[in-house]
Amino acid sequence: MELSPLTAVSPVDGRYHSKTEALADYFSEYAVIRYRVLIEIEYFIALSQAGLPQLPPVGDDMQASLRRIYDPEVFTPAEAAKVKEIEKTTNHDVKAVEYYIKARFDELGLGQYKEFIHFGLTSQDINNTAFPLMMSNAISEIIIPAYQRLHGALLDLAQELREVPMLARTHGQPASPTSLGKEIAVFVSRIEEQLEVLDNSWINAKFGGATGNFNAHTVAYPGIDWAAFGDKFLESLKLTREEFTTQISNYDNTAQICDNFARLNTIVIDLDRDIWQYISMGYFKQRIKEGEVGSSAMPHKVNPIDFENSEGNLGIANAIFRHLSAKLPVSRLQRDLTDSTVIRNLGVPFAHTLIAIESTLKGLGKLIVNLDAIRADLDDNWAVVAEAIQTILRREGYPKPYETLKALTRTNTHIDEKAIKDFIANLEGISEDVRAELNAITPFNYIGNSAAW
Repeated sequence: MELSPLTAVSPVDGRYHSKTEALADYFSEYAVIRYRVLIEIEYFIALSQAGLPQLPPVGDDMQASLRRIYDPEVFTPAEAAKVKEIEKTTNHDVKAVEYYIKARFDELGLGQYKEFIHFGLTSQDINNTAFPLMMSNAISEIIIPAYQRLHGALLDLAQELREVPMLARTHGQPASPTSLGKEIAVFVSRIEEQLEVLDNSWINAKFGGATGNFNAHTVAYPGIDWAAFGDKFLESLKLTREEFTTQISNYDNTAQICDNFARLNTIVIDLDRDIWQYISMGYFKQRIKEGEVGSSAMPHKVNPIDFENSEGNLGIANAIFRHLSAKLPVSRLQRDLTDSTVIRNLGVPFAHTLIAIESTLKGLGKLIVNLDAIRADLDDNWAVVAEAIQTILRREGYPKPYETLKALTRTNTHIDEKAIKDFIANLEGISEDVRAELNAITPFNYIGNSAAW
């Protein structure tokens, strides 16, 4: 059966292909092969500048020709298929890349230097540089911009609703009122903080030979500081070299990045659930799109499916992010192969994250604030001003103000505006100015500084 969005096993490449196809340039099998070619080519160019007697510096024109080998316009999926064909013989994916490049060197007249391709390296020097570079580029070019769009949409919504008073709920029970905009701003702030953490982070790569000591490099050219060479080479790719490693990356930094995104995603799960609840409470209505069906059985329903879709995808993303962060840093002695199959799934949690962000954005775009429902809820919960009243009475030295308000409000009798006004009218030993101050408090204006941010 031919692979297509209809036949793909994973919904990432099937049902949600249109939302995730941009990630194919970073995490597909084609992308892995292209990035391996990129690392091998850039390593050869850097090696030619290292002063090796047998390898003269590659000139600018030849460097440009070499870099065209991995240019996406030249290195198409058809070229990657040639590498896969070589792999059928080598049964080794990185060696297949080396042989592919050697053939290109022959075409460029560089045949006499082709043994300097992959010189002194092990496969993981290529893989543990290619995957971090792929991840770095995907994060900066696709994932962070998606999160910034979400941040911007939330900020706009928070500002629009800044002065809308809303009944808060702690433990699911009516609590001191707040501003609907401020409650959205909580998520704006949390996302900002985690994006700042990511902005200040770095991405590591491993580059040090078969067991991390530049053994082969040092025996061939003992006079060169290979650690300094490795540092400089990875810096040219905007990566940081891990100084002490086994054959493979320590993956601690990759784990940190995965954990960072799991935290970001957890914040969005919290947002999805809150917005879902506000819709359930009637605080938000949803724009209806002509022709859409909410339920196959109940014609009246308009379900908050975008937030549910987002929550589900973020759950999958975080399960994989956390597996990556827990598994990758663990390897038996100097290397086992368990990381190899796991790291190939690096793009999967980013894909589910991207699906989720787009779903949340779609859901936010459908929201219509329902002021009538919000105001009705406030008007039905005058008991929440008890905190304000007892606080002012404390200020005035009134005896046992908390206990007095507790006796008023913690009964099975509904506390409405009249009950509060009657209570204030019957307070003894307070000035008329204080009585007026208490009477001015309503669930609609008792919102502290929640609209002042």
